[in-house]
Amino acid sequence: MGQIELKGVTKRFGDAEVIPPLDLQINDGEFVVFVGPSGCGKSTLLRLIAGLEDVSGGTINIDGRNATDERPAQRGLAMVFQSYALYPHMSVRKNIAFPLKMAKMSKAEIDAKVDHAAKVLNLSSYIDRRPGQLSGGQRQRVAIGRAIVRSPKAFLFDEPLSNLDAALRVNMRLEISELHNTLKTTMIYVTHDQVEAMTMADKIVVLQAGRIEQVGSPLELYRSPKNRFVAGFIGSPKMNFIGGAEAAKYNAFEIGVRPEHIAVGPTGDWQGRVTVSEHLGSDTFLHVETQHGLINVRAGGEVGVHHGDTVWLTPDRSQMHRFDQQGHAL
Repeated sequence: MGQIELKGVTKRFGDAEVIPPLDLQINDGEFVVFVGPSGCGKSTLLRLIAGLEDVSGGTINIDGRNATDERPAQRGLAMVFQSYALYPHMSVRKNIAFPLKMAKMSKAEIDAKVDHAAKVLNLSSYIDRRPGQLSGGQRQRVAIGRAIVRSPKAFLFDEPLSNLDAALRVNMRLEISELHNTLKTTMIYVTHDQVEAMTMADKIVVLQAGRIEQVGSPLELYRSPKNRFVAGFIGSPKMNFIGGAEAAKYNAFEIGVRPEHIAVGPTGDWQGRVTVSEHLGSDTFLHVETQHGLINVRAGGEVGVHHGDTVWLTPDRSQMHRFDQQGHAL
């Protein structure tokens, strides 16, 4: 079991309240991603769950048990950090086996668990190497292996891919998702990268200034953001926002249209000049200066539009989002 429940959890550093009281339910076997800009409190919240920070108020229940005052080792959770935190003088086998050795397990049991973790993570060929002989992605897999052998109730990942290059990030993202499908264990994953959140999560928790702005599946947040912040944070490229008289036409203080929901053609609603045209093969990203400001458009890869061209843009009204003066979705 790996059910985690936060009730009125608060964190203060001195007089500064970095996490106002919040409630959150994480179900057994879910892949939950905490996402938000730097300084929003996502890593602090993860550390509160892990027991690495003391809560200032509220309770943390793990499988129905009050774990608020328990030490990290008592909670049955395993954490994977941004820094791999491997012992450089130890082999892969010894690094993975270290927590089991500290728990005084028998050698036969340790070997069986380590061999199983190495097989799951495709590390069997590197089992006798040291961390210095491995790539960044392989080192991160060793760190995950050290967590797997403990058979935790939940895995806690604190921006584990931040130190990897773009190609390795994609590969490790797929491997962690596959690992979740194999183990069926609760995973809580912290990232500032909303693409990681959208592609990996069963449930996303969007945070801002320590507050939960919205909780839902990736598509729920994409299709029905509750406010302007979530609308602007989820989706890549970001949503376009237009106010003034144009928004008033739709009885809103501001309207939002995603770049992929704007058509480019010889006629349309908004005229503009292309300031930047990014041709990526599968897609073309256009930055168009219009009477409503700069509009970002995601068009087909074969669109024949270039810097300096005049174009007409037409938003898909069925996909338009409307917001009031406080930024709440209408």
